[in-house]
Amino acid sequence: MSQRRSPPLPSEVTASRRALLRAGLGAGLSLAAVAALPAAEPPRDVARAQDFDELWTTLDRRYCYFGAKPVDWRAAAAHYRRDALAAPDDMTFQLILQRLLDELYDPHTRLSDAPDGARRSAFNDIVAVADGEAARVLARRGQAEAAGLQPGDRIRAIDGIALPRATAAVAPRFLTRPDPHADHIALNLALAGARGLPRTLDILRDGTPQTLTLRPNPNAPADPQAVTGRRLPGGIGLIRIPSFAEDSAIAAFDDLIAGFGPIKALLIDVRGNGGGDTAVARPIMGRFVATPTPYARMRRREGKGLSAPWTETVDPRGPRITAPVAVLIDHFSASMAEGFPMGMKAIANATLIGTPMMQLGAAVFPLTLDRSGIRAQYSAEPVYDIHDRPRDLLRPDIETPPGADIEAAAIAALAPLIDRG
Repeated sequence: MSQRRSPPLPSEVTASRRALLRAGLGAGLSLAAVAALPAAEPPRDVARAQDFDELWTTLDRRYCYFGAKPVDWRAAAAHYRRDALAAPDDMTFQLILQRLLDELYDPHTRLSDAPDGARRSAFNDIVAVADGEAARVLARRGQAEAAGLQPGDRIRAIDGIALPRATAAVAPRFLTRPDPHADHIALNLALAGARGLPRTLDILRDGTPQTLTLRPNPNAPADPQAVTGRRLPGGIGLIRIPSFAEDSAIAAFDDLIAGFGPIKALLIDVRGNGGGDTAVARPIMGRFVATPTPYARMRRREGKGLSAPWTETVDPRGPRITAPVAVLIDHFSASMAEGFPMGMKAIANATLIGTPMMQLGAAVFPLTLDRSGIRAQYSAEPVYDIHDRPRDLLRPDIETPPGADIEAAAIAALAPLIDRG
């Protein structure tokens, strides 16, 4: 899949975005900061040149997965830089920057405030796998769920474009060899559509063709962020943590544990949790240890490779919880909501129940481009479990099929432990 020209997604063919399509017209000119590339460039806004160079160079030095991904990052720079400098407006400039980042096929590496018309991240509201010329849905939420999409549906086209062609439009163009993971990300990137724009999906359900329309709803209520919980029959406590972004989650967790009284088992639900801050997740984990306890290892870029690992630990905090624990996970558990189950498995022998998670394997660093103030984030520090296995390979101990009742599966799994208690 090297330097191929791909058709645009239908969401990008409006007149105001035609400059973006030139990113598919052969190789562009150089990144000035890279001496090995030609230095000539068309006259254009110097600020944009500096921002493009800052983005490319920062990732060239600090992005953590170049050793694992067959990406020709210099060729990508040469291809996109000319079009970035010639962009007729700021929106098109940002769209081209995002296309550069898409070459890394990493949902964790993206612009932070992308404009309407930019592609959403892969796995935004649909998770699917290739199934011949179609995609088989594993999970959905948000707009996709509201439109009636179901696990098991086979998606054949998006916005009237056959799925193989739509996938080719967003696939990386500068790989030195094929990578099945890049194909998987491109498929889900195509299905994610564009910010602020509707999508139509042509699907097969039980052999019957249907068309679904997914519409943005700016008035839709925000997803609840408050930590909630309840006591279930049999002495089981259930706590749902929808995000690790707010410090208030720590006190809310403590209050629920205190309110439960004695429990025989605890379910912690991080399904749909998009992540957040280690400074929030780690104090919650601190309720499950009596002494400082390792829960993860990490590395960062060092030259062309990665540094030696260091160990992250959890410090004890408050009365220790000793009841058996299960953590409920799904395809939309992401980032810190993947690190938390991994850590709970290490420190509390927690059972992970549900589906594979989003497989975002690294902590991210923020980047604000000096001239425009455009904000981005990128994968910087890969995370490993205490046995040095990459976080993105973590699988549930008990894997449930698409659409299954994960909470019921967790209760059933804990029943023998409760009976012994």
